Amino acid sequence: MFVKQLWLALIAGIVFAQSCPAVDIELTGPWKADWEQLRTRPYPQWFKDAKLGVFIHWGVYSVPSYGGKESYGEWYLRGLQAGDELRTGFMKRVYGENFTYRDFASLFKAELFDANEWADIFKRAGARYIIFVSKHHDGYCLWPSKQAPNWNSVEIGPRRDIIGELTKAVRKNDMRMGLYYSLPEWNHPLHRWYTDPHRDIGKYVETHMIPQFMDLVSAYRPSLIFADGEWFNSAEEWRAAELIAWYYNLVGDDAIVNDRWGGGSNIGYKTPEYSSGIKDTRVHWAEVRGMGRSFGLNRNEKLEAYMSPSGLIHFFVNAVAHGGGITLNVGPKADGQIPLLQQERLIQLGDWLKVNGEAIYGSTPWQKQVEEREVTLERIDPVVDFTWVRNSPGEPVREDDFTAEWNGFIQARYSEPYTFEVQADDGARVWIDGKQIINKWKKESDSAEGNVMGNITGRQTSGTIELKAGRKYPIKIAYYENKKNAMMRLSWFSESQKKQIIPQSQFFSQRDKKSGDGLKGVYQSLAPYICYTQNNGAVYAIVLNWPGAELLLPIRNVGRIRRVSLLGYATPLKHQIQPDGLRIDLSHIYHNHLPCLYAWTFKIETSSSTVNADEHHGSQS
Repeated sequence: MFVKQLWLALIAGIVFAQSCPAVDIELTGPWKADWEQLRTRPYPQWFKDAKLGVFIHWGVYSVPSYGGKESYGEWYLRGLQAGDELRTGFMKRVYGENFTYRDFASLFKAELFDANEWADIFKRAGARYIIFVSKHHDGYCLWPSKQAPNWNSVEIGPRRDIIGELTKAVRKNDMRMGLYYSLPEWNHPLHRWYTDPHRDIGKYVETHMIPQFMDLVSAYRPSLIFADGEWFNSAEEWRAAELIAWYYNLVGDDAIVNDRWGGGSNIGYKTPEYSSGIKDTRVHWAEVRGMGRSFGLNRNEKLEAYMSPSGLIHFFVNAVAHGGGITLNVGPKADGQIPLLQQERLIQLGDWLKVNGEAIYGSTPWQKQVEEREVTLERIDPVVDFTWVRNSPGEPVREDDFTAEWNGFIQARYSEPYTFEVQADDGARVWIDGKQIINKWKKESDSAEGNVMGNITGRQTSGTIELKAGRKYPIKIAYYENKKNAMMRLSWFSESQKKQIIPQSQFFSQRDKKSGDGLKGVYQSLAPYICYTQNNGAVYAIVLNWPGAELLLPIRNVGRIRRVSLLGYATPLKHQIQPDGLRIDLSHIYHNHLPCLYAWTFKIETSSSTVNADEHHGSQS
């Protein structure tokens, strides 16, 4: 009966969407609603040169600014709708039984918001463009949208045109202004995204989304549009080709869009999210991520979740070396202040760019992008219960393509068969007392780039083994992560033991431990230690760890080198071409001579363009 009702609802939704009259989008200009033509449009030079942008997630969700430690703060409403116990419990405990999400709007006052102060911070960070969330999935608008009565920042909350103020300040500081726009909304009466059938979106698109999008773009004429929330529908259902063509005709050659416009669009610059980036230097891309685990402020995050200054700069340099860049997010508080730690990271990045910017802005990938080596993180993990989503387990390990192995001992409470269950994305294996009881070594399917919070469940696999109470059995757990979402959980249950994540009390890092302390965890991945770029005829080698008295760059056939220098250090450097590469003498440079912190750029100027990379990884000495 339920299946029949569901099919009837789906069919009714399709018919309703198809019968909804289409809004006329007048295209007056060279660009038409033709995907082949739109894909021929060149990317604007300003974007290719920019490398660094700042993302801003700020809205009603910034009032509670709460979620799980690995979750997105801006997904607060969806958590309430889905019955997430953490958020629903927090809501009742802090705001009361009858408080609703819409009630947060009157508490979103932005009393400390100063657009000029924000723009100054972003300028000092070295950003060349800004992407501001005009409307997130909750539908609340940061401009006076007539399509969102009493649900916009002019009519309720700050009672200010936030987008208008920030656009003026950003452009006054010679940065490009971009706008993020969520195509769907979780709670709109015409279509409740994630709740209503995905095909039943026609009337919402035609009578709400398209007019609102066109009003927004007409009012502020952003240089960049970052669409989002597209993943359940096709580009045709969003009428994406028409909207993009209309936008290009309105704004002109400087306009650019991202790649999130629905199935079949295949357009725009790539926007990997909380990943280790794209290695294909032929595509234009910018990694989008926060400094911590969330875009919107999440007060439940811990300090360890935030990127260190060196981690941030190394991540940025690696992206630029591969032909991309980053759009680094800030999540202001509801009062409008950017958290001080986030401000500090921006300024630290900006200080580094003041010294090294010529190797970054306007640069292109060199024939070899990076030198990599294996890095390791070792620690005692009290339990094996991780939902990293798209984050690294910790520096210096990367977000994707890492492995983990836990070793130690496990002790059962009862003498009986125990069933162990792994939930993992991507692969996991478990050995107890030398016997493999679980073998789940299969890659999970990738999810849509923006569809993060709905894709954090891995497949479950189980195995059973007889254990004796009080005896400590050797246990080994292996895990690997491929791309995007990452999680790993190990549970157990038996006739006498209810199902639970295996607690710390039953794990021992050494057999002679009197009380449980966890398992020894070893995480490994490759990580760059030298990144290369090229700009204006010079090659730049950016080293991520100071090499000491000598730097070996494994490059050969360099021709006649006119000069080798360290950016920010006035004196040219002595160097020699040897069979293993270019050796640079650094013996006279001491710590107090270093021109910057965290990473250092060596500029190689030649009389020809014959600088080549060695085929093999080099080493530093």
